[in-house]
Amino acid sequence: MATTETFRCMMCGHEYQERVERGEDKERSCPKCRSNSIRHLKNAGKK
Repeated sequence: MATTETFRCMMCGHEYQERVERGEDKERSCPKCRSNSIRHLKNAGKK
């Protein structure tokens, strides 16, 4: 089951959303600056 998750680039601060499959573990890169310093943001209010 795929969900839409929010990610933030630690280099340029760009936040973006991307579809993620459950159990998926792939290396991501920022669509703006191409850095691979990406952090997954916990979605507030979701349980």
